Amino acid sequence: MRGIGAASLLADVGHEIPTSLLPSLLTGTLGAPAAALGVIEGVADGLAGAARFGGGALADDPGRRRAIAVGGYGTTAVLSGLIGVATSVWQVAVLRSGAWFARGLRVPARNALLADVVPAGAYGRAYGFERAMDNLGAILGPLLGIALVAAVGVRDAILLSIVPGLLAVGAIVYAIRAAKLPKPGQRQPIRIQVRPVVRGELGRLLAAITAFEVGNIAATLLILRATELLTPGHGADSATQLALALYTAYNIAATLVSVPAGRRGDQRGPLGVLIAGAATFAGGYLVLALTGASLPVLTIGFVLAGIGIGCVETAEHAAVAKLAPERLRGSAFGLLATVQSLGNFAASATAGLLWTLISPTAAFIYAATWMLLALAAFGAARRPRHP
Repeated sequence: MRGIGAASLLADVGHEIPTSLLPSLLTGTLGAPAAALGVIEGVADGLAGAARFGGGALADDPGRRRAIAVGGYGTTAVLSGLIGVATSVWQVAVLRSGAWFARGLRVPARNALLADVVPAGAYGRAYGFERAMDNLGAILGPLLGIALVAAVGVRDAILLSIVPGLLAVGAIVYAIRAAKLPKPGQRQPIRIQVRPVVRGELGRLLAAITAFEVGNIAATLLILRATELLTPGHGADSATQLALALYTAYNIAATLVSVPAGRRGDQRGPLGVLIAGAATFAGGYLVLALTGASLPVLTIGFVLAGIGIGCVETAEHAAVAKLAPERLRGSAFGLLATVQSLGNFAASATAGLLWTLISPTAAFIYAATWMLLALAAFGAARRPRHP
């Protein structure tokens, strides 16, 4: 478990360095328009979503999932780091898309592998620890990127992001060997399996998760909300810095709550944690919908959202690991990752339209409404079904 958690921490540090420096490389060094960044990131995210779905079918086989997890970490690290030596926008686009495709492909394999190496009674703590390390990487990565830029410049900083990525490969290999997993048997055929996954209790859970993800808007919209509210009183530069500080508070809250949320899920069941997370998220979104330019109130909204994402991401993975048959574990995690990806896209796109056409308040009320619907869906999934 610790090896996979360390891999998540190191890999996310490696991801966040090129992610945080990509705008500077494209617009400053290569002279590309801002629209190029949006296109590249949109294509990369789309490929990552498709890879997560296909990666689920590949990860149903225990032996194959180990190879995909190791290969996915290594490929993502190398392709992301090579962005530092790209000399044209199309090279950046190819490398970024390839890195995100490999990252998406490994997600179901990594999550299924974590279920392989821990007992069922510890799923919550295991996924909570992995999520905590991932969120911690999202905090440390940009900070390390800033230090590297000051020391060696943008290009070399991106190139050096290969180092934590390759250390993540070592951590995942160590985790597999330390777990002493049984030798893989005969390879299972690769099949896309959706219908068997969405039957019964697991299907009801995934339906409730879909309701949550359709309201789970991108954190960048939270940052934009804070920036717009704080700019009149603080100026553009200070408002941007304060908004990023609030985002750091969001990630810290998610990091700190993940392990306790997982432990609670092991004791009482993950659905209770999902309910708490959806309720906390709804509260955070309502605060951001209705508040003015008050930094303390904005902090409450960001922290509530951070607590919500820490609870829900941990409990989603633990619940799927608990309910999915072992032979369908990869497909179940692949479908979960696909729901998360498509749901986040729908949530952010709809909220962006409401923001533009009506108001930011309408966008956050929309998201909060979906959180309340998810709260009801998780509650319904928690109630036992009698024949």
